[in-house]
Amino acid sequence: FFPGMVTCLWKHFLQTTKERILQQRSMSLYSSAHGYQEELIKQKLQQFAGGSIDLSKNSNGIGILTLNNPKLMNALTGSMMVELQEKVTELENWMDGKGLIICGAGDTFCSGSDLTAVKAMSSPQASSDRHKDGMEMSMFMQNTLTRLMRLPLISVALVQGKAMGGGAELTTACDFRLMAPGSEIRFVHKHMGLVPGWGGGTRLVWIVGSRAALQLLSRAAGINPEKALCLGLSDGTLSTSDGTAVLEEAQSWLCQYTEGPASVIRAAKKVVAVGRELPLEAALLTEKDVFGSLWGGPANVQALARRVKHK
Repeated sequence: FFPGMVTCLWKHFLQTTKERILQQRSMSLYSSAHGYQEELIKQKLQQFAGGSIDLSKNSNGIGILTLNNPKLMNALTGSMMVELQEKVTELENWMDGKGLIICGAGDTFCSGSDLTAVKAMSSPQASSDRHKDGMEMSMFMQNTLTRLMRLPLISVALVQGKAMGGGAELTTACDFRLMAPGSEIRFVHKHMGLVPGWGGGTRLVWIVGSRAALQLLSRAAGINPEKALCLGLSDGTLSTSDGTAVLEEAQSWLCQYTEGPASVIRAAKKVVAVGRELPLEAALLTEKDVFGSLWGGPANVQALARRVKHK
């Protein structure tokens, strides 16, 4: 091969690899090859009803996603898991969105999955293959939380009260975590004879590193705001735990990152997301493409017209 041909083939390989990886990122993590049949899994989950996932989208580009099942400390029932996926799909198509706050109704965040559903799906009477039911729930929630993590929105988990088990895993799918006074995050899976199954273990390693992640999973101890801040699990402790005031404070905190045109904020999140997940060459190619989509665009032209100066 001539040097020029080798270079051309290498560039083609990188572009093809990038396109393949990006296509995979927009699809399910699992397929029928893994025994994953999403519609059948959703039908099973829908049998365990209760609670809701509420979504409001504000004119400032910040959405509020509320886990609403206060009588069970906002535990996720089967129907809530399905509804969470539906809300993620809605957020994927919200082109004006810039930020997202995830919170729990009442005075707590989320106590994980509803044990009623878990026990029912694990009982011999409910299924001839208990292992299969557990794996299906794991794959479904991994898919949903991975899509949540990849949203082109800057996301914050607002932790009031307790975030336990699956609730702790949910916080790791957000870009940031804010904690109210007296709140705690606790990976209690060990006490259930389990490890995280919704992707929370992997994401925890990204956030705090492998040593701290191993400590948090193997001790299964509660992490208060001070400890979480020290570990890098939390990004700030709010001044109040009052329901309305704490949400307003969280929105004010998030606004420092979402100020500006939606196209630019969303592009920044995309660059960070691909930089975290893709190999270097593919990430650089993607960053170049995202940069190109903004160059000469309305926000860029307006900034140039204002002759923005950096101080």
